[in-house]
Amino acid sequence: MLRFAFSPTRDMNIGDLRIAILNYIVSKQRDEGLIVRIEDMDKERNIEQKEEEMLGILGLFGIEYSHVVHQSQNFRFHAAMALQLLLEKKAFNCFCSPEWLEKKREEAKSNNEPYRYDDACASLPAELVIDNENPFTVRIKKSQESIAIKDHINGEMILKPQDLESFIIMSENKRPTYSFACGIDDMLGDISLVIRDEEHLSDAPKEDWIRTSLGYQKKIEYAHLPPMQDSNSSVKLLLEEGFLPSAIANYLISTANKPPKEIFALQEAIGWFSLENISKSPARFDIDILKHINREHLMMLDVKELSRYVGFADEEIGKLAKVYLEESSTTKELRSKIGAIFAPKDIPEELKESVAVIASVIKKAPYFYRYEEFEKHIMQESGIKGENLLKSLRLLLTGSEHGPDIAAVYQCVKNYIGEIVK
Repeated sequence: MLRFAFSPTRDMNIGDLRIAILNYIVSKQRDEGLIVRIEDMDKERNIEQKEEEMLGILGLFGIEYSHVVHQSQNFRFHAAMALQLLLEKKAFNCFCSPEWLEKKREEAKSNNEPYRYDDACASLPAELVIDNENPFTVRIKKSQESIAIKDHINGEMILKPQDLESFIIMSENKRPTYSFACGIDDMLGDISLVIRDEEHLSDAPKEDWIRTSLGYQKKIEYAHLPPMQDSNSSVKLLLEEGFLPSAIANYLISTANKPPKEIFALQEAIGWFSLENISKSPARFDIDILKHINREHLMMLDVKELSRYVGFADEEIGKLAKVYLEESSTTKELRSKIGAIFAPKDIPEELKESVAVIASVIKKAPYFYRYEEFEKHIMQESGIKGENLLKSLRLLLTGSEHGPDIAAVYQCVKNYIGEIVK
C-alpha cells in the first residue's frame, strides 16, 4: 500500500500534485492500493472545502485511490501508543523548558558541536515525575543501534547511535509530532513505500524507530524526491488558466524521469517510469515548457472536443481553435481569441469608413466556399484594395489587426459570417 498525504490548510500546489502522480504510478506498477491521507490535525489552520477541492483535482487527473483516511481520527491511536511506550519505559516525560533547550543549543553552537538532547529527564525518579506540575513533552528513548533506511532515490541511509537522540513524540499540548503521527499512521495503513518530498528525509529514521519500538517488524521503504524549485503554483489556478490535466501530468512526470517521447499520457508512464532513474538534482517548474506541452496536448484533441473547451460543440470551431494554437497555448487564451471573433469589434478611427463599407458588402454577399473568391468579391464590390482591404477584413473577421492566416480563419468561420459581421 502507498499513500499520498495532504494538509487542507492551503491550495494543492504543483509540487504536491507531482508527489500524488508518482505515488499513483508506482502503486499501479506494484499492483498495490493507494490511500489518500488528510493530515488535518491542525484544526485552527484547516480551510473549509480544501479537502473536497483536492480530491476533485485528483479525480480530474485520473488518480485512483482505495480510500481516504483522516489523521485526526487516528489521534486515539497516537495517544494510546505514546502511553504504551511510557509504560514499557521506551519513552519518558521531559520537563526541560524551551528556554533551557535553546540555551543548550546555543552552547553546542558556540562549541561548534551538533546539538543532541542530553537525556536529562530520561532517568528521573518516579516521585519527581508524579509530583512535577511543570509542562512536559514525551520523548522516545534513542536507539542504541544503527538505524538503516532504504531509499530508492538516495540509496541506503544509516544513522549510527552517536547521531541519534531521544526526540519528542508528543508536544506539551499532548498532540503528536509529525514524525510520531506519520510513523504510526503508515503502520496502521500497512504502507510499504513512502514517496514524498526530500524535506522529510530526516523524519524517516525517526518514523522507523517509532515503529520498531512498538514492535512493528515490517520495514517501510522510502523515496525522497529532490525539491522542485518554484513549485508553489496552485494547481487550481493552472487549471483555471486553461492547462489540461493530461499536459500537467505529462510535464510533471518529465521532471522526474526522462521520457522515451516528449508527449505521452499518464497511463503510458506506468510502463516505463522508474524511481531509481529520478535525478538527485532539484527540478525547476518552467511555465514555458508546460505551455509548449499543453499546446501539443490541445493539438491532439479531437476538433469537436476541443471546440467544447472554447464554448462550442462544432467541428469547424474546433478547427478554428487549432488554427489559433499557432499563437495560443491554453484554453483560456483560445477562448479569448475566438470570443473576439464573435464580439463587437473595436475599430480604429482611420479604418472605420472602409470597415463600414466592407461590412455592408459582406452582409449582401453570397456564400463563398474559398477565401480567395470571398476576398475578390469584397474588393470588386467595395472598391477597396491592398493593405486597407486586408486590415479591414482581418478586423471584421477576427477583432484583431494581427493573427494567423486570414484564409485559414475564413475557412473555419465562413458558416458564421452572419453572426460575425453584424
